[in-house]
Amino acid sequence: MENVTKYQRQYFMPPVRCMKWAEKEYVDKAPIWCSVDLRDGNQALVIPMSLEQKIEFFKLLVEIGFKEIEVGFPAASETEYTFIRTLIEQNLIPDDVTIQVLTQAREHIIRKTFEAVKGAPKAIVHVYNSTSVAQREQVFKKSKEEILKIAVDGAKLLKELADQTEGNFQFEYSPESFTGTEPEYALEVCNAVLDVWKPTADNKAIINLPVTVQHSMPHVYASQIEYMCENMKYRENVIVSLHPHNDRGCGVADSEMGLLAGADRIEGTLFGNGERTGNVDIVTVAMNMFSQGVDPKLDFSDMPHVCEVYEECTGMKVDERSPYSGALVFAAFSGSHQDAIAKGMHWREEKDPSRWTVPYLPIDPTDVGRNYDADVIRINSQSGKGGVGYILETKYGLNLPPKMREAMGYAAKAVSDHSHKELHSDEIFNLFKSTFENAVSPYSISEVHFQQKDGGIVTQVTSSFNGKTVTTEATGNGRLDAVSNALKKAYELKFTLVTYQEHALEKSTSSKAIAYVGIQKPDGTLSWGAGVDPDIIRASIDALVTAINNR
Repeated sequence: MENVTKYQRQYFMPPVRCMKWAEKEYVDKAPIWCSVDLRDGNQALVIPMSLEQKIEFFKLLVEIGFKEIEVGFPAASETEYTFIRTLIEQNLIPDDVTIQVLTQAREHIIRKTFEAVKGAPKAIVHVYNSTSVAQREQVFKKSKEEILKIAVDGAKLLKELADQTEGNFQFEYSPESFTGTEPEYALEVCNAVLDVWKPTADNKAIINLPVTVQHSMPHVYASQIEYMCENMKYRENVIVSLHPHNDRGCGVADSEMGLLAGADRIEGTLFGNGERTGNVDIVTVAMNMFSQGVDPKLDFSDMPHVCEVYEECTGMKVDERSPYSGALVFAAFSGSHQDAIAKGMHWREEKDPSRWTVPYLPIDPTDVGRNYDADVIRINSQSGKGGVGYILETKYGLNLPPKMREAMGYAAKAVSDHSHKELHSDEIFNLFKSTFENAVSPYSISEVHFQQKDGGIVTQVTSSFNGKTVTTEATGNGRLDAVSNALKKAYELKFTLVTYQEHALEKSTSSKAIAYVGIQKPDGTLSWGAGVDPDIIRASIDALVTAINNR
């Protein structure tokens, strides 16, 4: 890391200022999407997909809603060629889907490509040659004029073979390594290609401007795209496409800023699979639009299914923190985050707003097939009362008093901290029951009788402590207060009944009730208990006894 002087900036700014894109606030409409998973993504796999896996993945892309799908480089391998022929000959391409194939600007490869797409209902033939300074000087050792001639000759051959081949073809050209090319020269090459094709409103051409290797910050790429869009010939009949890679981690930003700069189309892959650090992640770009109220025209409503097929076919894994799709992207372990989410969800229930504004959740997890129980509130040693209370309330119908939620939160944190693991919802529920519900040791009550007398309640309580049973009579201003006084009298207990709360656990008439009781000890600390019984009075008494046993 010491010899930084060996590096220099390898990009070129446009010859004029191009900053109109910076005045725009957000991407306001969906671009044309082209998935390159089956070509660019596939060639980056340690073990490329089999024919069967390619077909399954193609069907997934169609299901998501892609209308343009790059299906391979026909001259690269027999599997690539066979896959394309299978799609065509077995009529696996829906009427509204266009396949795309890639070819270098070399005659024998172009001819092989047209053999592969013969009879295709609709196909984009994507031809490219590299134009960057590094490639011109080091790889091809050719002048600008010679590199331009390669592009023009390739364009001419595409046009010639399209006229001779059965099918319906659209043309696409990429000045590969565009980001390392002088913008004026890239424009000259693209315009020369367009002069060959002479695109029309009914037969538009695609000019793809790839971030073959990222060399700059995203705003530089946006300026390059704006320059190309404003100076390109036949612009109204040209679809300007972007193909960002992710070498600097800016694939999504390049795409979004490129769209602001005037681009019409994005080529990318699901979850950013691709060579080196990958291609732009179309899931993220699309869901970013979705999260701001713009329809991306792609359907990720069952993200777990998309992830499953992707992982099965590619052998890759969707990272746990991958935006919108990772297993932990909606998870809140932090106590303050959980509390804010829980309060936000309660606010939604009360207000029923039409807009989603829940703290810490940029989108509703259910919109991508996730759920709150397993995906949002996750409990470990960093969690707090809000998360634990939310799980008990939403999954098990327990609405704990605020201070009892705090006690339960500490209990859960302690277990997670000592076991060094996350607690699942059933473990939290079982911990609540074992800690706070119907504890009968060392104190217990076996029998209670009530009588209303002189505006108060008289009770006779039969209780036990460490196996010794006594019967005690006491009065109170209510049944629970009377039982509390009887226990204090029988065992010289000192506490104050400070919290009582109850609710039904189910809505049916035969449902059980739950009562929560908090008592304050002489030192000011609180002790909690819960009781569950079809009889709310019995549930209250059991909760009181549990709170006493938890002192």
